[in-house]
Amino acid sequence: MGMSEIRWYGCGVLRTAMRAAAVLLVGLLALAAPFSCAQSGDKQAVDHYYDPLPQETGTAGLKLMLRRLQTTRRLMQVTAHPDDEDGGMLTLEARGKGVSTLLMTLTRGEGGQNKLGSNLFDVLGVLRTLELLASDRYYGVEQRFSRVADFGYSKTPEETFQKWQGHDVALGDLVRAIRTFRPDVLVARFSGTDRDGHGHHQASAILTQEAFRAAGDPKRFPEQIAEGLHPWQAKKLYSGNVCGFFASTCESANYTVRLNTGVNDAVLGTSYIQFAMKGLRHQLSQGSGSWTVEPGDRFTHYKLLDSVVNSPKDKDGHEQTFFDGIDTTLPGLAARLGDEEKRAPWLRKGLADIKAKIDEASAASEKDPAAAESSLAGASGMVGKLFKQIIGSQLSTQTKNDFRVRLLEHLQADIEKARSLSAGERFSAVVEAPVGSNPDDAFMAVSGRTFQATARFSTAKASRGNVDVTLELPPGWKWEVVKKEDSGIGQVVHFRVSVPVTAKATRPYWHRNDPERDAINIVDDPKLLEQPLPRPPVQAMARYADGHFITSVCMVRYKDASGNESQRPLAVAPAFSIEVQPSSAVIPSNLRGSTGVKTGARDQGSASQVQVSLKIPTGWRSDPQQQQVEIAKDQAKEASFEVFPSESKEGRTEIRAELKGGDRKYDEAYSVVTREDLGTFYYYQPAMQRVSIVDVKVPKSLKLGYIMGAGDEIPTVLKQIGMEVTLIPADKLGTEQLNQYKTIVLGIRAYDTQKEVIANNKRLLEFVEAGGRLVVLYNASTSEFNSGNFAPYPLTLSRARVSVEEAPVKILDPANRIFHSPNEITQRDFEGWVQERGLYFASQWDPKFTPLLETHDPSEGEQKGGLVIAPFGKGTYVYTGLAFFRQLPAGVPGAVRLFVNLVSGE
Repeated sequence: MGMSEIRWYGCGVLRTAMRAAAVLLVGLLALAAPFSCAQSGDKQAVDHYYDPLPQETGTAGLKLMLRRLQTTRRLMQVTAHPDDEDGGMLTLEARGKGVSTLLMTLTRGEGGQNKLGSNLFDVLGVLRTLELLASDRYYGVEQRFSRVADFGYSKTPEETFQKWQGHDVALGDLVRAIRTFRPDVLVARFSGTDRDGHGHHQASAILTQEAFRAAGDPKRFPEQIAEGLHPWQAKKLYSGNVCGFFASTCESANYTVRLNTGVNDAVLGTSYIQFAMKGLRHQLSQGSGSWTVEPGDRFTHYKLLDSVVNSPKDKDGHEQTFFDGIDTTLPGLAARLGDEEKRAPWLRKGLADIKAKIDEASAASEKDPAAAESSLAGASGMVGKLFKQIIGSQLSTQTKNDFRVRLLEHLQADIEKARSLSAGERFSAVVEAPVGSNPDDAFMAVSGRTFQATARFSTAKASRGNVDVTLELPPGWKWEVVKKEDSGIGQVVHFRVSVPVTAKATRPYWHRNDPERDAINIVDDPKLLEQPLPRPPVQAMARYADGHFITSVCMVRYKDASGNESQRPLAVAPAFSIEVQPSSAVIPSNLRGSTGVKTGARDQGSASQVQVSLKIPTGWRSDPQQQQVEIAKDQAKEASFEVFPSESKEGRTEIRAELKGGDRKYDEAYSVVTREDLGTFYYYQPAMQRVSIVDVKVPKSLKLGYIMGAGDEIPTVLKQIGMEVTLIPADKLGTEQLNQYKTIVLGIRAYDTQKEVIANNKRLLEFVEAGGRLVVLYNASTSEFNSGNFAPYPLTLSRARVSVEEAPVKILDPANRIFHSPNEITQRDFEGWVQERGLYFASQWDPKFTPLLETHDPSEGEQKGGLVIAPFGKGTYVYTGLAFFRQLPAGVPGAVRLFVNLVSGE
């Protein structure tokens, strides 16, 4: 599947065109679910990729795990957005050197552009979370996020910190991650200078430098200490981007560590950078799908900024690794204690004995992977006994906590994974239900209902003893064993699972009340703070009497678009989901009459009767006020409302919908966020439509054709305000009768994404020459646009942008009819814009073009290339980089009026 799938659940009718004031869609859905389950070797895993990569299975997987067991190294990298990370370095450290590695990404990239479709803001943040987790799977790292949001492009760290309410929100989250993960080495991806470009990049490096010392200071963020966290001082701090992005060479004085990520790894079967690139290609919404790396050396450089240890350096001041000067052997954990080691004189020997067992397992695995299991079992037992001694010792609470993290949460967990690989263990579970005929009907458990699952465990060794297979469920859930079968080398257990009425839906634990303006996420469940996503609700566990265990996360089975069987983690949905679609609407202030509101419902479990009602603005009227809707089993049902707005002034309001089913009320809708190469998650939003009432005049007889590029919601808004808009499929551009339209709009990135637009550019220019009007929205592939000579006269696009949405705007040609018909445009029309003024402005143009506006960010020079216009033949050609794709869906009145004028040409 080339594009991300984001499906809204509510009614069966989605995105119906609005006529006079936009037909509001309200949907509700009653759900039941078929299910299935899949394997994960880590009880603590929180990502959503449970099928291991081929390199993580069998002998290769065991070798990778044994690398991790040979060292106590811990590294944490900090970036600003998904795709900022140094994937080659992370893969080299985590996969190649066995380093326990954490990637801390401050934002989820929710303010960026979507190169696959029209979904923006928080739903894009969920998609990019899934994409980054898919990349992490290759890097071999853990993932964390902070509460700050990507609010769009920023040119300075000052603006970034202003939007993020200062340093402390992001800094506190970063300190929390350091105190929890306890890295030896902290690595900033960026330098904190202008060289980083994006203000978020600079801010992430500035925060990393502050966090290095702050995390070790108990006076900083003392509320975390009160919660039970302990201060942690990382040993070394490094800065990235010291020589510029993708620099193959670097001045000797600019770096301390140079790492070659182009080295081949026999276990991975390729170089570290090439393996990382396989992961990065999953970040398709950022345009990474076609990126490649040629074989050969590939160097990445970092500079040591701060350190609490002395590390050996050569004559040029260079180190060999990030960990030079740090004893990262198991016995070295005791050496780090200094005088405190005297309180536990047995500690160093205990750690050395564990290391000897691991070395023994590693040597045995070279001859026979299965032969390593007994030594690994011995090592695991020794870890448990040693930790009990540590807990009962006179060591400090902080030291005990450090050993808890290093010995129990990581070393022992890794030993258990290695044991499973050595023993050839397999564990999965399947719920006894038909395979879903498509992705949408197979993966939701519903509160108040039951399902049956079957867990299957097997091992290559028959003499391991009895295994106990159980389920781990959220509070209030219940399970019982229906049947158990034992084969000697495995076990099959059938369960019945009861889902309580109060079961929590599978959803993000964070939200923003106003995604277009808020730059800090609200955390709904503090226990999940910094996690990528909540854990799936159901896991199966197989445990031996000696404590060895393996877990399996419940999945659901379905058939994908190609008819192949696939699976996803089991999720929980509410019994009913109700939505208002689209989630925003623009209504002309001069609307007379009513607006149609449609509702639809479906119940996949049993017949239901529900009550649906609308909450409308004061003075508005709904007919009827509420409706009883009878929903037959497995059927959809629609109902309609007529909403009569009162005389309205320009402003913002909202319409909400509510469903009453039984003794519960429902007022949310969810969308499924997925793609064939990704995991799956869900985005919830209130059953609400944000309504913008706009004083706008529209031409009465203009027929407009719109050709989508990457995807945007501009045509929806134009229809809502009463314009006649026809979507022209790009593949029909060669045969479409273009002369039936007065104006044609090329949506955002049309030349970047639609080869048919390029192929038929001559037809588009002939349309203009014959008297038509062509409005071209921004394109990001500026070099391709410039070399393609797509405009009627020379026009050079650049990467120039205006990121401050409040930046002053000057009208350069006040007499131009674009500013007068059919709407009078004044300075007030540039108030209230969201996120940015525009991007990919023209930098040079033929004298036949006239620039109409000037706007620029603070402390920067004039930019007049955001809106340029030129006559061509009998028609008009317009290029604009103004961010109409953000402003119109947000209902910004002035942007709506200006865009109507642009396409009207009156």
